[in-house]
Amino acid sequence: MTAPLLARLGYQEDEVVVIVSCDELGFCHAANVATYELLRAGRATSSSLMVPAPWARSAAASYQGDDVGVHLTLISELDRYRWGPITQAPSLLDGDGAFPRTVDDLWEHADLDEVRRELRAQIERAVLWGIGVTHLVTHVDTTLGRPEFFDVFLDLAEDFHLPIRLIGADEERSVGFPLRELVAQREVVTPDSVISLSQLGDDAEAVVHAIAEFAPGVHEIICRVALETDELRNATPQWEERTQANALLRAMNWEQMKITLTNYRAMAGLMRKDATH
Repeated sequence: MTAPLLARLGYQEDEVVVIVSCDELGFCHAANVATYELLRAGRATSSSLMVPAPWARSAAASYQGDDVGVHLTLISELDRYRWGPITQAPSLLDGDGAFPRTVDDLWEHADLDEVRRELRAQIERAVLWGIGVTHLVTHVDTTLGRPEFFDVFLDLAEDFHLPIRLIGADEERSVGFPLRELVAQREVVTPDSVISLSQLGDDAEAVVHAIAEFAPGVHEIICRVALETDELRNATPQWEERTQANALLRAMNWEQMKITLTNYRAMAGLMRKDATH
């Protein structure tokens, strides 16, 4: 039986270890600025790059060795702000020439070979841009809800020796197949749990109290952040969620909490180590 992740990473069995992730780097300029500010101020510890998004190349140009994974993207859910495949993938296009707007539309029409080629190209593009990719996550859980898509996700994790993010236990029960069991069988590394920042509370005090209830283990807190700009307000109707998360993380003082902050880089090291044995 594989040792608990805490032990494999060299932590004590009673430690609460936390990754603070700001997703969707590359979404827009306001997201890039806010994300890098939080990472470099120690208020966040990880991020993930949406390679097909309009501001991804700019995000890569501002990269300074930060903990950045690839935010594997197969849908473009917003009405007026779109992005599409970076490969020739007819089955991954809607009438606008962008990715489908919904997960159901994707699952109904996507050719699995085109999915595999597109996602691999997104990882390779990030590497070409100079990103030291540390992990893989999936945009709007597109690769987690169907076994055939999940198999592609795991194949890529194995091929690139990268850890992945999974949905929480409650969401896994609704999927209908054993995600974590399959991950364990293929020895892919993933945090013990994942929770949205918004689920922890609306202010720093509430977040502190919620994290105090965490059991020992490696937990990931996820959110999306951005500065409040005209660009952001016109890109997404959920702009306030991003600016509020940015303000909340700026207010957090992790050093005063009884937790250990980490990122995905050490887990990526485990994947590479396992690949050599």
